[in-house]
Amino acid sequence: MTTMAQETRAREAQRIRETRGDGEVRGNREVQAVREAGEGRESRGAGGSAIRRHELAAFLRSRRERITPEQVGLPRGARRRTPGLRREEVAHLSAVGVTWYTWLEQSRDIQVSVQVLDALARTLLLDPSERAHLFQLAAATDPTPASSCTGVTDAVREVLDQLDPLPACVQNSRYDILAYNRTYARLLCDLDAIPPEDRNCMILVHTHPQWRESVVHLDETMRLMAAKLRASMAGHLTEPAWKMLVKRLQAESPEFRENWERYEVVATRSKTKQFRNPHVGLLDLTHTDLWLSPELGARLVTYAPADEVTRERLEKLYAFARVSSAQAEGGGGTAGIA
Repeated sequence: MTTMAQETRAREAQRIRETRGDGEVRGNREVQAVREAGEGRESRGAGGSAIRRHELAAFLRSRRERITPEQVGLPRGARRRTPGLRREEVAHLSAVGVTWYTWLEQSRDIQVSVQVLDALARTLLLDPSERAHLFQLAAATDPTPASSCTGVTDAVREVLDQLDPLPACVQNSRYDILAYNRTYARLLCDLDAIPPEDRNCMILVHTHPQWRESVVHLDETMRLMAAKLRASMAGHLTEPAWKMLVKRLQAESPEFRENWERYEVVATRSKTKQFRNPHVGLLDLTHTDLWLSPELGARLVTYAPADEVTRERLEKLYAFARVSSAQAEGGGGTAGIA
């Protein structure tokens, strides 16, 4: 009897051990499956990043090789063998280290800022589609107005068109020109010919020859605009687009560097401005800001004639702009929009 009881307890103990063992095996298998799934996700994520880096490197090389030295103001030289630009030339023109740029073309796993991407896009003369592709490959967001026109609705565009022949545009507090009507497109230069990412009043007043020639009181205007930009930037000190703008202006304009170092601030205000238009002559205009979304800094900028002579000249400028726009678009269309 005792023997039978002992055998029964032994079989029960063995069954428990086997059940526990099967459970441990199943548990281990489940843990291993979860671990492998996680490693698979990490591998796929790493693989995706590696693929993006390789595509970015190939894209940069292809664009570098198609740019001639003459296009960026460099001498060709008699011993040049590299098609297009050399790596060190791209690095120099973009204000980045040669080693760092070389690593970028070698698909190294390095961080690239939006400021550097912006500089590379300019150096390599990328068009808007190529620029968007560059930022997408780098998994970065393009902070320039070329990538979006926040706050410019169809209704706002209609208002701009209805204001012709009064020059009008939509700007943000960073001076990006987000949209404009036909008269404004010809007020200071041929704005339609300016790349969207360069349609910024600060950049144009400091670097564009025709825009600068059109501003009668240029020195005073540049100093006032720098002071207004500094006042507006107080709420955007860490934003890449603002830092990019200031860095570019400091690099390209001695006047801006001097005015920026004054640390002057001034609030936005309406005032009479004078422009010297190459098509119709001197214009006396009253500048007014109408705020569309104060939290984003978007505003409708209008220029009303200060006298009858200016009013007549604006009519002539609008007529000229319509003809020019129709010729450019093949016989019709609407005003240029950023």
